[in-house]
This record gives sequence, C-alpha cells and structure tokens, in this order.
Amino acid sequence: MTDETILIERPDAAIRVIRFNRPQKKNAITGAMYQAMTAALAAAEADDDVRVVVFLGSPGCFSAGNDMADFARMAMGETRGTEVFGFLHALATVTKPLVSGVDGLAIGIGTTLNLHCDLTVISTRTQLRTPFVDLALVPEAASSLIVPRIIGHQRAFALLAAGLPIAADEAVAAGLVWKAVAPEVLEQETLAAAAMLAAKPPQALRIARQLLRGDTADILARIDIEAEHFATRLKSTEAQAAFTAFLSRR
Repeated sequence: MTDETILIERPDAAIRVIRFNRPQKKNAITGAMYQAMTAALAAAEADDDVRVVVFLGSPGCFSAGNDMADFARMAMGETRGTEVFGFLHALATVTKPLVSGVDGLAIGIGTTLNLHCDLTVISTRTQLRTPFVDLALVPEAASSLIVPRIIGHQRAFALLAAGLPIAADEAVAAGLVWKAVAPEVLEQETLAAAAMLAAKPPQALRIARQLLRGDTADILARIDIEAEHFATRLKSTEAQAAFTAFLSRR
C-alpha cells in the first residue's frame, strides 16, 4: 500500500494494479499521487515476478485529470510540478505491458495516460475528453504526437485542441482503445486481459512490445517540449483566469 489515494493491489503474483482511490474528488491526481504511481511503476519494473501493470479507477470515474488546486499552485510558482513529468517519463519508458480499465469520467491525463497502455478496456458509458485549451493550456503526455499518428490530424485536433469528447464506440473504431464493454464487467474484463498477457512467455512478449512501440526517444522528446509550453502557459494570464473561474464554480 501507498498513500490512500493510490492503492497498489496484487490480485496475483504476476499482476500489479495501480488504482486511483480519490472518488470524492473524481480521482483528480495530486503531486503525491503522481509520485506514488512513479514509485509503483519502478517497483514493478524491478520485480521479476510482476509481468503486467494495470491502471484502474473507481466505478463511474477513472480520473478527472490533474488536481486543479495543484495547477493553481504551479501557476503561482509554489510548486514546479516535477512529479507530473517524472510520472510521464516513467510511463513512457516502462518495459512491462500496461493495461488500463477506464469507466466513466476520463479527462486530461485520465485520457492521455491510456495512450501509453498496450490494451485499454473502456466502458460503454465513458467519454474521452482533453479540455487543455479550454484551460489555456496545451496537450501533454506526448498526446500531440501519439494521437495524430493513430487517428489523423482532424480528429486529433477535435480532441486535443477543440476539446470535443470522443465516445466509447468512436474511440474503439478510431483505434485509441482496444475494446468497450458494459460498465459492470469493466474490471473483470481488464483483469482477464492482464492475466492473459501474464501467462505468455515474458521475454518474448517484452521484445514484441518493444518492436511494436519502436524507439521511445521521440515520445520522450515530445513530453519535454509539451512540458516547456505547459509550464509557460500555466503562468499566463489566460490560464490564471481559467483556473480562478474553474475553482470558483466548485
């Protein structure tokens, strides 16, 4: 176990589950939660018994994205937000298969995290949404590189710049996620996918994954470029006005 807002579970020796556990805040991710997830990924990488890492949230809510109060503190210079980018680097460089189960709310990093997963099971009630520009920010997690590669410029622009949601069936058809299932079987199907991968020869699977994903240098470079723009935008008057308006509605 780690901080109670991130639970580390082990349904069996071969599967490590990282679960968002802050439902009262719609699983919005704080700096401490990013640190806990980074540590969990590192521990999974170092454990030869662990063959698959799984991300899960709460029923009806995967994650509402980054905690807005943390964004506001970053904008004021009270924190540098290095925990976020440390997690993104860890996510992009982990060598073991990543599986995610996404039910309901999936906003910002709640969407882009899944771009680094190998199999994502989404529930039929889920919409993927990335309102970065609405908050006067820019895409992150190398989404500005990965999403256009998968779905083309116009649909990527609709998601990442216009902030329009993509429904579950559209996400499957576009190749952004693996499959959509009923909400009540989401977790069961996700863990079954993880168990299926865990049963395969681990070294062969790791090599196959590496061949499919290719060199991660461009992904890491884009994460860093996005981070530079993100940090600049956080301090902009546009972003500060957007954060103030958002927090005043809570």
